[in-house]
Amino acid sequence: MAKILVVDDEKNMRWAIERSLKPLGYEIFQAEDGQVGLEQALTIRPDLVLLDMKMPGMDGISFLSALKQKEAGIIVIMITAHGSTATAVEAMKLGAYDYINKPFDIEELKLVIAKALEVGDLKSKVQRLENEISDRYSFHNIIGKSEAMQKIYHLIEQVVDTSANILVQGESGTGKELVARALHYAGERKRGPFIQVNCAALPESLLESELFGHEKGAFTGAVEQRQGRFERANGGTIFLDEIGEIAQHVQVKLLRVLQERSFERVGGQHTIKVDVRVIAATNRDLAKEMREGRFREDLFYRLNVIPFKMPSLRERKEDIPLLIEHFLHKYDKKGLIKSISTAANKVLVEYPWPGNIRELENTIERLAIVSPGPVLEVKDLPLELVNPQGSMPTANIVLPSEGINLEELEKDLLEQALHLAQGNKTRAAKLLGLTRHTLLYRLEKFGLK
Repeated sequence: MAKILVVDDEKNMRWAIERSLKPLGYEIFQAEDGQVGLEQALTIRPDLVLLDMKMPGMDGISFLSALKQKEAGIIVIMITAHGSTATAVEAMKLGAYDYINKPFDIEELKLVIAKALEVGDLKSKVQRLENEISDRYSFHNIIGKSEAMQKIYHLIEQVVDTSANILVQGESGTGKELVARALHYAGERKRGPFIQVNCAALPESLLESELFGHEKGAFTGAVEQRQGRFERANGGTIFLDEIGEIAQHVQVKLLRVLQERSFERVGGQHTIKVDVRVIAATNRDLAKEMREGRFREDLFYRLNVIPFKMPSLRERKEDIPLLIEHFLHKYDKKGLIKSISTAANKVLVEYPWPGNIRELENTIERLAIVSPGPVLEVKDLPLELVNPQGSMPTANIVLPSEGINLEELEKDLLEQALHLAQGNKTRAAKLLGLTRHTLLYRLEKFGLK
């Protein structure tokens, strides 16, 4: 139910408006002058104010100015018998949604109110969405207390509002995109678009058109004019992910955009100027790529104005317990996993995580789905974490002078593997470095199940 405040010094006018609007389901409040109306507005915070322009004491313009300074989101419709272009323009400049002249048609007033409330509701939804996105991608949501991450936080705070080009380097899964989004949504460009381009996912033949757009007929299949990503990012940020993958001829055109903030669409003659902040990211060593001639030196230095080096997860092991807690909260919606045993926690911290945070997140998501109990034990962890490939210990057995029974030793090892794997033959085979087929053959040989 929308709340409407009617501020008018004419009692009959207030009564007539309330009588007409109340049957529509609106909650109506009345104020006989501007000062009382302003106090009511700041107390009840109505969705809409119907405001008389000419009143003794505080007039409509003064009321509007004072209200908008404190509650800019409240919709105001001016009502006046003294309407003029000058007063209407002044009211609109101060933030009035619309104005209507006395005497007015009540049906017209109803229509203006309905339309104003619809616009106000839409603006509120947009504002909530903007706030949710800003909160979601705030750099405060980047998890980590390690010294390496503290440096990242500090650098984000320093450069969040700069328009200088930024290059984020680091292994896959270290959070490069998260930093790019934090830089956009925490900065002054957050109301502008954030356009992402995965340069590695686009074929070389399409990348130039995707970045800069094309004119109709520029090439086979170009049946209409199309804006490129740079054009769509105007006023905001363009994030060029995997920048190290772009071809040399595209690098040349990209260099011009960075230098002049202008370009032509493919097949076009008209120069398009844009105001964009460029954030590029790569898991390659661009300095090495440059030395070996695969990446232009001038482009590298243009991109690398403000460098970010994202640490790998193995370089910030103290952050792993925090990340585990974060991902459990995210994926274990029912709270089934209450704690992690010391031994399991040690395995997770010591594992090298070649896929970095992305691999850790996927692992915790899987555990949240399949974990059987409230305490996460070593036996619940994926076998590749407990015994990483290439790190399986070798048996350091010294053959005694009297010899051994090799078959008994083999049988004993098979029984131990089955016990550790809790009867899971695939896991037992991995513990012994065997295929499942070979394990089944040997178990049958010794009559084991």
